[in-house]
Amino acid sequence: MLKLSGEALAGDQGFGIDGKMLSTIAKEVADLHKLGVEVAVVVGGGNIHRGVAGATSGMDRSTSDYMGMMATVINCLALQDNLERQGVYTRVLSAIEMKEVAEPYIRRRAVRHLEKKRVVIFAAGTGNPYFTTDTTAALRANEIGADLIMKATKVDGIYNKDPMKYDDAVKFERLSYLDVLSKGIKVMDSTAISLCMDNGMDIIVFNMFESGNIQRVVEGKQIGTIVTIDS
Repeated sequence: MLKLSGEALAGDQGFGIDGKMLSTIAKEVADLHKLGVEVAVVVGGGNIHRGVAGATSGMDRSTSDYMGMMATVINCLALQDNLERQGVYTRVLSAIEMKEVAEPYIRRRAVRHLEKKRVVIFAAGTGNPYFTTDTTAALRANEIGADLIMKATKVDGIYNKDPMKYDDAVKFERLSYLDVLSKGIKVMDSTAISLCMDNGMDIIVFNMFESGNIQRVVEGKQIGTIVTIDS
């Protein structure tokens, strides 16, 4: 299970979808798929709308979150289009029914698509407000029996403080779920971490923007930070 943020699709422009960045990400996914790996993807919508941000500006939280879910659908369709232009068959499964553009999410259908070697892209979050796409990734990964959640970020792992701001930031090679929760590390929200902890689903946090990193994670190479049962 690959978890992409919406901001990743925005590239340097900070909002919307950067075509070059989209193609780069799609190529990484396509290269992994060509190795015979079953790939599922959850994409956020923060490059278009963030539910929490809308709520803090006075918008009703549920309405804002539903808008964020619609934003994820836009991103998923863009990723699907780019993957299929690279010769990779994909299916977008949406937690909110919109049959003209995506299939409804059904767990068995998702598993069947993966068995047929299609890349499955999960859209519209969980279909419920107050849940993030991190929680969606944790939920869907457990539902389809994924081996691992790959959390793509802008940095090469989890640090004790922001490495973009502090030169003395220290990288963790390995953390337990309890470490992440007790230290308040904001790599994924607490609901997602708790869900992974309860079901033994490991998470690897890595730098998406270094070419070939997705494949390196799958090959078991030591990159990024692993969040697992014990540190």
